[in-house]
Amino acid sequence: MTRTMRALPVLVLSLVAFSACRKKPVETPPPVAVGPGPDQGINQGVDPAAEEEARRRAEEAARLERERRIAEARAALTAPIYFEFDQAELSYDARATLDAKVPVLVANPGIRIRVSAHTDSRGSDEYNLALSQRRASATKAYLVQQGVEDGRIEIVGMGEEQPAVGGENEGAWAQNRRAEFDLLAGEVTTPGGGL
Repeated sequence: MTRTMRALPVLVLSLVAFSACRKKPVETPPPVAVGPGPDQGINQGVDPAAEEEARRRAEEAARLERERRIAEARAALTAPIYFEFDQAELSYDARATLDAKVPVLVANPGIRIRVSAHTDSRGSDEYNLALSQRRASATKAYLVQQGVEDGRIEIVGMGEEQPAVGGENEGAWAQNRRAEFDLLAGEVTTPGGGL
């Protein structure tokens, strides 16, 4: 056997092995069209009038929602608090009502308020005037502790002179032992906190 004959089977095996290892060509998919083609408009199928109406409705809904939230913030800001008989301490309910005022006041730094505290008709005029002043002071102190600037809160003790309701019974007295809140300056323009 000649040398060429001996090399032939090695060459054939090498060619078979080489062709088996060769990579097959990868087929690439055709490109996908993104966006409009030359004969298609960007808003094809969209009615401009309907699109404008949808935008207008969304803006109106947002405006109404903002107005609703501002009205709620204003109501929270002016909501009265009530006191127990012969007490200037803030109840849990009174603190919760004051807590709702804090984010409104913080979000609207131009607002100044007046706290007018009242008593029921029992007790002397002098005693009730002093008690109502303590109630107003306790209310202001709580708001200041919660982060409202001292100078934004004016207080006045009214005594028993301006009852919320008439009558000489526990129902009337309970409604008259209160602190009311009036806006002196500024306007609620931004709803506060989680309103």
